[in-house]
Formats: sequence, C-alpha cells, structure tokens
Amino acid sequence: MPLYEHVFLARQDASTQQVEELTTQMTGIVEGLGGKVTKTENWGVRSLTYRMNKNRKAHFVLLNIDAPSAAIAEIERQERISEDVIRYLSVRVEELEEGPSAMMRKADRDRERDDRGGGFRGERDGGGFRGDRGDRGDRGPRRPRDEETADEE
Repeated sequence: MPLYEHVFLARQDASTQQVEELTTQMTGIVEGLGGKVTKTENWGVRSLTYRMNKNRKAHFVLLNIDAPSAAIAEIERQERISEDVIRYLSVRVEELEEGPSAMMRKADRDRERDDRGGGFRGERDGGGFRGDRGDRGDRGPRRPRDEETADEE
C-alpha cells in the first residue's frame, strides 16, 4: 500500500481534547478502509505565517499513514466538512520517517538551547554593541546645555 504523511491544522479555539477526537476519528477512517496509522504526532499550538480563516494560531497534527488512496480521499473529504480543520495536506512518500519528525527534533533542540542558557551568541554582559558611549573621539567633551542655548540667541 502507498505511504502518506498527512498534516492537518485545527482551529486554535478547539481544545486539546477536541483535537485528539479529530485525530482518533481520522485514524478510525483509515483503519476502516483497510489501512493503518503508523505514527501520530501532535505538534501543539503554533503561530501561522499568515491569517487563515481569521485564525492566527492553530493546532498542528501529523499522521504517518499506510493506506490505499481511497482512505486518504475520505480523510480529506471529512476534513473539508469539519469546521474545526483549517487546512490539511497529504503527501505521498517513498518511506515513512522513523523516530520523531523534523518539527519534534527542532522543539527538542530549542529546549536544549534554553537549558544551556543564551542563544546563538551565548550570555551577554551589559553594554551591547556600542559600549559605554563615554568616548567622543576627537570631538572633545560636550558643552553644558546652558552654553548651547546662549550661542543660538
């Protein structure tokens, strides 16, 4: 049977329990039509790149599916009907990825970075890029404000 990666986005208003119910519903459809879901990953609520149907965030769910094309067609039909699903995408692949997906590995990598402290540049001291701004170079010291206003008059 063909192998598919299927990702769907559920509204941010939907609770985690509702998203789990949607996932089990999709899994039931696949199994009812002679296929099987080999992996299910819930990526959680993530920000969208742009607004879709007035939503700025969505629940992301990945399903790795080993099923006939009729099962995928039925899943997509059900997702078009459902008001909770914003978008979906099914991609046929040569082989299913073992272990965590790239999104889950990225989340783990980000978590490790936070544990180490700092980001790309590490911990920083105060001062930033410009230093203490005390040195004015060859321009000499600043004049007091009273002298500046007196010269202008």
